This record gives sequence, C-alpha cells and structure tokens, in this order.
Amino acid sequence: MKKEFWLERWERAEIGFHQDEINPYLRRFWPGVQAARGGEVFVPLCGKSLDMVWLHEQGSFVLGVELSAIAVQDFFREQGQSPVRVSGGGFDNYLADGICLACGDFFDLRKEDMAQVGAVYDRASLVALPPEMRARYARHLVSILPRGTRILLVTFDYPQAEMAGPPFAVSVQEVESLYSPYAEIRLLAQEDALAQNPRFKQRGVSRMTENIFLLTLR
Repeated sequence: MKKEFWLERWERAEIGFHQDEINPYLRRFWPGVQAARGGEVFVPLCGKSLDMVWLHEQGSFVLGVELSAIAVQDFFREQGQSPVRVSGGGFDNYLADGICLACGDFFDLRKEDMAQVGAVYDRASLVALPPEMRARYARHLVSILPRGTRILLVTFDYPQAEMAGPPFAVSVQEVESLYSPYAEIRLLAQEDALAQNPRFKQRGVSRMTENIFLLTLR
C-alpha cells in the first residue's frame, strides 16, 4: 500500500474510518494503561482523531504522527487552535496546547523522537496496513519506543475474504506473532463489533470482533 492511497483518501474526504466520538474502549481501558501524568502518549497514524483531545485532557502531552497535512490542519482548525509549525527531522511539526502532530512518514521516526513516550494508543494503525506491511510496522514501532512502554491496541477480526481492507482483519494469533518477541501481551476484551458498525455489514461482513490488547514492552 503506497503513501498516495492515504493522501488521496484525505484529498477526496473519503474518511469513513474517522470517528466523531471518543472511542469507548479508550475511555474504558486507558486508566489501566496510561503513562505517568505529564508523560507523553504516542498516537501513530493519528488522522484528526478526537481521541487525542481526550488523551490530553487526562494530563498527558500527546504526540501524533500523520502522513496527510490535510488531516493535521483539519484537526487544529476543528479544535479552534492555531498551531506553531516547526520543520525538522523530516517532519513538519504542528504544536498547540499540549498536542504535537508530526506530519510525515511513520517509518522516518527515530528512537530519539520517542524518548519521552510512556504509552501508545493504536486504534487505527495496525488495521490500516496490509499483511506485508504489518510486520515492518510492528518492528519499527518497538525499535523506537522506550522499554516498559505500554500500548493499548485495538484490532478488528473478521473473515478477510468478505471485505477488502482497510480496515484489515488482524487476529489474536497475528498480534501474538507480531509482538510476543518484544512484549508481554494481555487480551483485555473481545467485543462483537458488527452491530456498532453497520457499514461493514452492508459491505458483506458476516461477523466482526474488536479485540483490545495491552502490550508492555520488555
């Protein structure tokens, strides 16, 4: 999957993956995940997610990375903020009110960029990537994060043949395969997601489960 795919989705405003409400699993499980108050929370492939606003309200500095400048600019505009823009390290960094969005390629992030991160929220990253990219994503993520970082990971699992992703189906077994060499994995919950996502039922999906994990990097 090339960068142009996501850039074109934002240009055409084809963003059905964007949620207009705070994710309920974030509210439910974050209290047991979050880094120390004031620590940084990393949100990969963040789009313009309102979850970042909620995370900041819990007392954390939020660092997001997003490929599309449209998404970044929309986020701050919709929050009524005028961010400071600073370029460096291959990114255009937009900063306002305790939230920094780095506009650029996730795979260009370095270990030093993540030095203050204590927690990660991944609702829309792993499931946005095709199988051939997921292993690369997981390896890069764990390579740049500090030891002990906690990751709240939300995935979809459904019969992949019934719908072309994204979002792609990511099973419990795949999460274990990707992350068990680097992290302790705890499955927090499994929820029937089809009733809450009728658009997927309309696309022919017969069943869909959302799996919520807590990963703790060794």
